[in-house]
Parts: sequence; structure tokens; C-alpha cells
Amino acid sequence: MKKIIYSIICVAILGIVITIFILDLNNSDNKTNKLEKIRVAEVAHTVFYAPQYAAISQGFFEEEGLDIELILTPGADKVTAAVLSGDVDIGFSGSEACIYVYNGGEKDYLKTFAQLTQKDGTFLVSREKIKDFTLEDLKGKEIIGGRKGGMPEMTFEWALRQNGIDPVKDVNIDTSVAFAAMSSAFIGGQGDFVTLFEPNALQVENQGFGYVVASIGEMGGVVPYTSYSARISYIEKNPEIVEKFTRAIQKGLDFVHNNSDEKVAEAVIEFFPDTSMNDLIGVVERYRSVEAWPTTTTFSEESFYHLQEIMMAASELETKVPYNELIYNKD
Repeated sequence: MKKIIYSIICVAILGIVITIFILDLNNSDNKTNKLEKIRVAEVAHTVFYAPQYAAISQGFFEEEGLDIELILTPGADKVTAAVLSGDVDIGFSGSEACIYVYNGGEKDYLKTFAQLTQKDGTFLVSREKIKDFTLEDLKGKEIIGGRKGGMPEMTFEWALRQNGIDPVKDVNIDTSVAFAAMSSAFIGGQGDFVTLFEPNALQVENQGFGYVVASIGEMGGVVPYTSYSARISYIEKNPEIVEKFTRAIQKGLDFVHNNSDEKVAEAVIEFFPDTSMNDLIGVVERYRSVEAWPTTTTFSEESFYHLQEIMMAASELETKVPYNELIYNKD
């Protein structure tokens, strides 16, 4: 009799466990189904964008009811094309992209609604070790500088001019190498210098192919360097999504500012599985040291106009576009 009662109890307990498991599974599925899927084209994959990755890993987007699908789309021109075609909902690239689209006469042009970085995120890597490096050491040299008209290349030119170096006459800036191939081209022997985002710059150092000698961000000043944008029609139809997205990014910015380099590295390492924790901590420290990340998603008119000054100096822009034309303000 006792054995029968014991068996009945075991079966009952097993049934309860299975029921709880099924209910929990259903709840998880329902939670996932309730999230709004947002497709985001990101211009590059770099630790420079740590606040974004932290916002994903720490569940800040989920807290806002959003499920983010990141789609690597190298080049700001390709990002804007993806947004304009409707292949993605939101574009993440250099803020100059919105200006190009606006000046191109697009009716349903892009508006920027949140910044993620406020300085150039590239580092200048030398093939040879140079003691007490100055920009004068670049004269007569070949530098792989990135896509012509892109923020990395234009900011680099600006920094050179601010230091009395003519980017056309004094150096040879190679803009023919595709963004994704810059690191491998340099490792393959092309150029005396190259500008690279992290962790690529550190990886080149670790492999013994070069040495980081300067931060372009320190020389370029404060600008809305990389930001999120969407078509006017999308923003008008989905203002609540834009607001939720912006709040999640703000939480990501708060996270990197309120936590140690180690904690930030732990939060983003899943996005950089080929980078060691020690290297990742070092890269986070590098970006923090140059104040690459703003404290808020909102950027000033001053920084937006400085961005356009950089573009005009590079002969990529003739007249400045009004701040209110391209910046979305929910108020």
C-alpha cells in the first residue's frame, strides 16, 4: 500500500514539474512574441560601439519592448541605401550620411534621432615604431585613410590641417581600400600608416605588424560622429518606437559611464568572441580615455555644425544644412 501511495505522489510531483516547465516555456515564448522586431544596419562592428552592445546584452532594449536585429552593413553609403530601400528600419552610421541624403533631394530623407559616439573612433597605426610621434612624421608617407567622404577620412584630414599639414600635398592618403579590408591591406604590406577602429588596431599591434601612435578622436574634436537615423515617414508612423529605442541607447551610455572597464568588457565580450578579455578591457580603456562616448543621446547644434565644418574642409559640402532640418526632436 505504501508503495502505491509513494508511486502516486511521485507521478503527481512529476506532473507538476512538467506543467510548470510548459507554462514557463509558454511565458518565455509569449514574452518574445510581444517584442517589436527592429532591424538595424550598423556601419561597422567595433568596440567603439560598446554602449549599443551593452544595451543589448543587459536587456535594455527588451525592457522597452524591442527585439534588435543587427545587420552589419559596411559603409555609411550602404547603410543609408538599406534604410531608404526599407530593408532595415533604422540606420547606424556617421551623421554625415543624413546630410548627403538631404542634399541629394530625397523627399523621404533621413533624420537623426540619437548619437552614440561623440568623437572619431579610429587610431593611427604606424608600420614602424616611432618615439615621440608627431603628425610631422606623416609627411611624405602613404596612409590608408578609409572611404573618401566618410567621417574617418574627413576627420583625419581635418586633424592634419589643424596641425599645418596639407592632406593633399604633404601626404598621400589612399582612399581606394574598402573599409573592411583596411587592416588586411596594411598587414599585407600596403601603406606606411593606417587608421583603424578597435579591436582591429590592437590586433595589428599584437600580431607585430604595427604600433598605435595617435588617436584621431583626440585631434578631431566633439562631433555627432555616429548616430541613429530613420526615414521621416518611419519616424512619423513610429514615434513611440523611436523614443523606446533612444531610451535603451541612453541606458547603454549610462552603463558604460557608471561601470568599470572590466564590467563593460564583460557586458560586450559576447559580441567579440575572438578578442581576449584582457585585450577588450584595454580597448574599452582606450575609448574611455579619449571621451569617445557622450553622456546623452542628444547632441548640440555646435557639434553638428562642427561636423559640417569638417565636411566643408574636405570639399564634400558647400553649404551647411540647418540643425532643425535633420535632427528629430520629439518636442
